[in-house]
Amino acid sequence: MKILPLISDSESLASLCKRLASSPFVTVDTEFMRENTYYSELCLIQIANDEEAVAIDPMAEGIDLSPLLELLTDNHDVLKVFHAAGQDIEIFVNMAGKTPSPIFDTQIAAMALGQGEQIGYSNLVDLWLNIQIDKGARFTDWSRRPLDKRQIDYAIADVTHLSKLFPMMLEKLKETGRGNWLNDEMEKIANANQYINDPDEMWRRVKVRSRAPDVLGRVKALAAWREREAQHKNIPRGRVVKDETLADIAIHPPKKQADLGRVRGLSSSWKNNDIGERLMKAITKSKALTKDEMPDKKRSPNGGRNGALVTDLLKLLLKIRSREINVASRLITKADELERLACGERDDLNVLKGWRYEQFGKDALDLVEGRLAFAVVDGQLQMTRTNNNENQIITEGNNA
Repeated sequence: MKILPLISDSESLASLCKRLASSPFVTVDTEFMRENTYYSELCLIQIANDEEAVAIDPMAEGIDLSPLLELLTDNHDVLKVFHAAGQDIEIFVNMAGKTPSPIFDTQIAAMALGQGEQIGYSNLVDLWLNIQIDKGARFTDWSRRPLDKRQIDYAIADVTHLSKLFPMMLEKLKETGRGNWLNDEMEKIANANQYINDPDEMWRRVKVRSRAPDVLGRVKALAAWREREAQHKNIPRGRVVKDETLADIAIHPPKKQADLGRVRGLSSSWKNNDIGERLMKAITKSKALTKDEMPDKKRSPNGGRNGALVTDLLKLLLKIRSREINVASRLITKADELERLACGERDDLNVLKGWRYEQFGKDALDLVEGRLAFAVVDGQLQMTRTNNNENQIITEGNNA
């Protein structure tokens, strides 16, 4: 594979993107900094196909990234391959307003091939290519210029390995017939809405020890105010106000701005500065949540302790089945869906649809509805079919 020099000018980037536009796939990775900012500071973009690889300097003066964004988000003939794509995609959504498309995530593909819940990139490369990645430059300051050769070589290696690894994984998925198992997950990561933080929805992430509508109304108002402050100043939201402080203020709202000087987690300057004034306005304008706005109570399985045991049995069945078919259990279903199934819910459950139903959901439903049980036969745990009418147990012979 040809490794190109670092691209730092618009002409070279446009020429690269024109060549890559005819490739069946490109592998993509980024290096960024986020410790001190709200939005990720994009420092380097790496891209490759099966013939060439290069790093692009998005911080270079005057560089026009529009050909690259067009390639990633508008050229639907080229598959964009990432590993653990979430943070990379968020960067491109903030730049272009939409996600790269179409997308393939090798971390999700590895789940379908039984290689762990969230296998790291270096472990995946080791497993498939028998290459140990040098992590020496991993925690470098990518925003400092100039970048040295070691940093660039480290960064480009991520996409060169990925360009070799992806075709191998794709072939394995075809052999096992599991390619369509990934469709739902790939659609989820391609949804741009999940990368856009709506200030009016951020209250749902704040843990507060109250379900009082007026308290939650203040949490909603304060969380939205904080999010907009963080976005405007481009600083982490925790640098504005930490979650625990925000929750305490919502539960015990100050009557006047001078009281902010005595709030734990705020400096005394809040009692007379501009940001303190804006916080007080957020409290003043807050409204108690309506009945329709109230969050659902934490779901607990019907039947109290017995219902919780049903969920535990479903988790055991999931563990057994995921081992049998050699696929990460997280790709099949998650704990909250098992709890809903144990509660008696049947609608809008992914586990009761498509391949998930065939591989696990059918048996999970039988377990909950009394047609499947566990038994110990000759010292081994087995799944058994039950005849409810005659109260008989018919052993299937599936060793757990």
